Amino acid sequence: MSARSLDHTAQAFEFVEELDRLETPQDIIDAMERSFSDFGFENFIMTGLPHPEQRIESLVLLKKWPMDWYWRYIRNGYDRYDPVIHLCRQSVQPFEWSEARYDPETDPRAAKIMHEAAEFGMKQGYCLPIHGLNGFEACLSMGGSSLDLTPQTKPALHLMAIYAFERARLILAPSPQPNPLTFREKETLRWAALGKSAADTGAILGVTERTITAHIGSACQKLSAANKTHAVARALQHRLIEM
Repeated sequence: MSARSLDHTAQAFEFVEELDRLETPQDIIDAMERSFSDFGFENFIMTGLPHPEQRIESLVLLKKWPMDWYWRYIRNGYDRYDPVIHLCRQSVQPFEWSEARYDPETDPRAAKIMHEAAEFGMKQGYCLPIHGLNGFEACLSMGGSSLDLTPQTKPALHLMAIYAFERARLILAPSPQPNPLTFREKETLRWAALGKSAADTGAILGVTERTITAHIGSACQKLSAANKTHAVARALQHRLIEM
């Protein structure tokens, strides 16, 4: 791992530690604004994804969006045609807005949304889909005019985004629960949080890579996590593991 990658990892964990001390939604918005600006992000929205009978504004958890753009988006029902939201429903991995493909000729409404977002300074973006086993769908979508999105920064952003979402949800709707993880699942997630692969963790614990993968899969299922990174963030957020 390069020194630059370690810098991004350290930055991510500093952000995580800061979030644990915050108590209000506005505190989280301020912390996100400071930390995500280092990567070029100027605006973000954290929201559930609406069903056809729902309105998206009732599902927004946190936002730092240009208000004129926000109300235009809401008033015109842009969430129904937004290509970023469409891809968010289909993907469990973070993606750049440019990966949300659409045909401007056959889908002019999608083209209009992306063009207008750029007019408000959101020329580029990065989106984290959130999918729970109970069907819950949400996302953290972030935008700016010039972003630092590289193979080195994306893993740090992924962890930071997931943790910010979990912290916001915990503050807005706290729900204490017993620790559902076994000793091995907690141990496996702790090593994953430190950047170890399943093979690395297997070697450390003296078990096979397949066993570690099974523990991670079980932890993901118990925590309604889409993947290993999501499980680590959720376990840290709810203090199910300690570092």
